[in-house]
Amino acid sequence: MTVDVRSGRDGPGLERVVGALDDDACREIVSALDEPMSAQEVADSADVPLSTTYRKLDKLTDASLVNEETEVRPDGHHRSRYVVDFERIVVELDEGREFDLDLERPRDTPEGRLANMWSEVRRET
Repeated sequence: MTVDVRSGRDGPGLERVVGALDDDACREIVSALDEPMSAQEVADSADVPLSTTYRKLDKLTDASLVNEETEVRPDGHHRSRYVVDFERIVVELDEGREFDLDLERPRDTPEGRLANMWSEVRRET
C-alpha cells in the first residue's frame, strides 16, 4: 500500500512513483527544483527542452512528486509554478512480502495551503 505520510491518505502508487524516478529527465527536473519555478525556468535550469519539460512535469505531478501551484498576480495573468512535494520516499518489503511505499511530505505553510487550494479550484473549473 502506498501512504502519503503527511495526510495519511492513499498515495499515488508504487508504479507511478518508480516510473517517474526511473526517467532521467524527471530526475533532472526534481534536482533543479530547489525553489518554485515556472516551466520555462525548470527547462532552462534542468537543460531539458520545454516541450519535454511539460510532459515530465505532468508525469511528476501525476506521481505526486511535484506540485503545480498558481502564482496569483495583480494583473490577472496568473502563472503556474512547480515545487517538489516530497522530502523522502521509502520503499520496503512488508510482512506479506508486498512492496510498501511511503511519501514523506514537507510541512505546509499557510501560503502553501492557499496555493494548493487555488490550484484545486483551477483544476475543477
